[in-house]
Amino acid sequence: MTTTNPGAAAPKAGFRFHPKLWIGAAMLFAFPAVGTAMSPEVNWGREDFAAMGLLLALLCGAIEAAIHFLDAPRWRIGGIMLAVLLFLTVWAHLAVGLFD
Repeated sequence: MTTTNPGAAAPKAGFRFHPKLWIGAAMLFAFPAVGTAMSPEVNWGREDFAAMGLLLALLCGAIEAAIHFLDAPRWRIGGIMLAVLLFLTVWAHLAVGLFD
């Protein structure tokens, strides 16, 4: 007969990939591509797409890490909010040319 320790932590489940998050990021990445193809007012170059792709990949990776590694829902929400705020801050700075 085995006994379980009620104070022991439950084993952590394996990493779970969230495809809806990455599909949403890909759709967000596609908007400027469509705008560049349809209008001369949207003038993105290769470096713009590379920077946005890197930013979106880092954002999605940070959200995946927050969901996987943080146990309490309030810490997950806080981690996701921090990742989104950092993304928006860097994106806004790049948009106005602070990091040129």
